[in-house]
Amino acid sequence: HWSFRMRRGTALRLTDQDGGANVGMLFYNPEEKLERYNAPDSLKGQHTFKLTRGNCLYSDMGRVFASIIRDDLGWHDTVSGTCNADLVERRWGRKTYQEAHNHCHRNGFTSFLNELAKYGLGKKDLTANLNWFSEVKTDDDGNMAFAENHSHAGATVDLRFEMDTIVVLH
Repeated sequence: HWSFRMRRGTALRLTDQDGGANVGMLFYNPEEKLERYNAPDSLKGQHTFKLTRGNCLYSDMGRVFASIIRDDLGWHDTVSGTCNADLVERRWGRKTYQEAHNHCHRNGFTSFLNELAKYGLGKKDLTANLNWFSEVKTDDDGNMAFAENHSHAGATVDLRFEMDTIVVLH
């Protein structure tokens, strides 16, 4: 997990180096932390279910945090949220850092909370997040499933920030 402040007018490039990446992301206004990324408004305001080049990422106050200016995939998950400790343990087992070192799996929920704490934010400040490089498909019964191998090595997303923004990643 990681967080930083992006200045208005700067760009951020995300690149899937090996293929199969997932980058969970949240946005907050550094001057008014009650203003944060709003997934439903970003989708309904642009009459889309998927965000790609040409779309904007809106705050809950109707302002644009960032514009997507490059997107090699054309699909990124906007509705599935982040993983929690139970999901990670079911998929990869329970391992401490002392056992697995850099191969230890961290869950997105705790990772977001660790980063939010640096800005005086907490559990009540979590919102729906973006999952760059991930696709979630639904079947005819409405069941959701992660699409394996959606992203390829070298896939890139560029964001241009339209306002100063705290970016939180896992």
